[in-house]
Amino acid sequence: MTSEAIRKDNHPLSPKTKRTWDRLPELKRYLQDKSFIHQPTCDQILTLWIEPDDLIPILSLLKDVSQPFNFLFDLYAVDERLRLDKDELPTKDFTVVYQLLSMDRNQDIRLKIALDKSYLHITSICHFWPAANWYEREAWDLFGIIFDGHPNLTRILLPPTFEGHPLRKEFPCRATEKDPFSIDEQKLQKEQQALRFSPEQWGMKQTSKNNDYLFLNLGPNHPSVHGVFRIALQLDGERVVDAVPDIGFHHRGAEKIAERQSWHGFIPYTDRIDYLGGVMNNFPYILAIERLAGIKVSERVECIRVMLAECFRILSHMLFFGTFAQDAGQLSPIFYLFIDREKLFSIIEAITGARMHPSWFRIGGLAQDLPKGWDKMMQEFVDYFPSRLDDYEVMVMNNKILKKRTVGIGQYTTEEAMKWSISGAGLRATGMNWDLRKVRPYSGYDNYDFEVPLTNNGDAYDRCKLRIEEMRQSLRIIQQCINNMPEGSYKANHPATTPPVNHNSKHDIETLIQHFLNVSWGAVMPRGESCFAVEATKGMNSYTLFSDGSSSSYRTRIRTPSFAHLQMIPSMARGLLVADLIVIIASIDFVMADVDR
Repeated sequence: MTSEAIRKDNHPLSPKTKRTWDRLPELKRYLQDKSFIHQPTCDQILTLWIEPDDLIPILSLLKDVSQPFNFLFDLYAVDERLRLDKDELPTKDFTVVYQLLSMDRNQDIRLKIALDKSYLHITSICHFWPAANWYEREAWDLFGIIFDGHPNLTRILLPPTFEGHPLRKEFPCRATEKDPFSIDEQKLQKEQQALRFSPEQWGMKQTSKNNDYLFLNLGPNHPSVHGVFRIALQLDGERVVDAVPDIGFHHRGAEKIAERQSWHGFIPYTDRIDYLGGVMNNFPYILAIERLAGIKVSERVECIRVMLAECFRILSHMLFFGTFAQDAGQLSPIFYLFIDREKLFSIIEAITGARMHPSWFRIGGLAQDLPKGWDKMMQEFVDYFPSRLDDYEVMVMNNKILKKRTVGIGQYTTEEAMKWSISGAGLRATGMNWDLRKVRPYSGYDNYDFEVPLTNNGDAYDRCKLRIEEMRQSLRIIQQCINNMPEGSYKANHPATTPPVNHNSKHDIETLIQHFLNVSWGAVMPRGESCFAVEATKGMNSYTLFSDGSSSSYRTRIRTPSFAHLQMIPSMARGLLVADLIVIIASIDFVMADVDR
């Protein structure tokens, strides 16, 4: 299909998509004589189905245009074979999706390539973005897509002896659909042998001209790796020659679980992704569904969501601040910060009924309205915490030993951050002013007066310093929520809200049936695709939802910031000491559930 045909097909470009398309004359010229199709999506991201041979030329073009698309936001696959609306799409059996971001343009572009099950091969793009390495390994691990030219296409989330590719549709969603697990001595030995680390497999040499290298396992059970995370280190004395991060120990198949749960039933699972983020995890999932279904919530709902999300930003940053100081050798701050976290958790519990995992956001609103006295409790914390935070900053950031341990350690530039898909505080610490709450305001963030903290050195010290200031800005937002909480309903009057509005069900049988079906089977969402990203505690977190018009998601893609961030550890640590590596790990701020899902 030619560029002229795009405008004449049955799905004209939306105003937002047309702006992206019109600002890419180079892409228009390249595709003029090529076969491609534009797919309308409710998130209004310019989405193009292209031929496999056009992938590399188009990526080269998009990286070289003025204001380039130089950030690989996501890369994933979809098994299209059982999709109910498959006939409406130019797909075959599998699809590989590339989502690129231009921060200069504040625009996204999504490229899709259809693959036949008889030939699941596509060219690797690791030479464009080193961050693509893990994304391609994940797509091979879970779908069996082969990326030709990949430097080490091995399993990443599943054990090396795992058989099959679990995000394919023939793979069962429930353990009860498979035989009970058992392991005999022979199988145990095979599993243990498969876990042995082979340096040569990762391009490491056992010896050099002058040295015999030491290989050290850091983790997967070690307090300094912040979860079930393993790093295989190649050491020359105490200096890091190379490092291989090994993830997947915490993998629970969250994206597979989403296929069996109703749209509403998956909400509690989102809390367990970044398990320190609480309702912040609900945010992108709920907003993606509401965009898919066309649900508009009240200003009160938007304000409450913002307030609770900023509370969890503070809670997450407090734990980061304490553990960062602890990993650098300062033990006291974490005990003080745990006391203050309990004060805020008690407020969260009073409002939502739970602490770390309240699962409180709902499709179309909230689980309940705010209780009486919420403002007094919240105001007491907002008045109490700033002076405490000032004391902690002096205690930690002015400490000469901590400065020597962190200044200049794990340093990288904005350009390097882009190559590795770094977002959040890790990107802003390089001086890049990118915060989705400002550049793409959601849930009414454009109504709040707050600043985006920036630093310029891009080292471990700055990444910590920046998060301290982010806590102050979160307090500033919460204060505005207290002062300006709107009136209104805590739930939208829409048939797809969950739980659905009940009072109309007593009036007529049709509404009663609708209510019964929504509660028992779950709401049915319109066909379409929706991606929504938020500025989460650790960076950009997005959910991409595929609906084929049923009561559950056909495909749920969870793009977490931590997955991309851990890839950069080897390049940050080479040439430094093991003690410096511990500081680098602490400064990233990750949890393994956010990585492994």
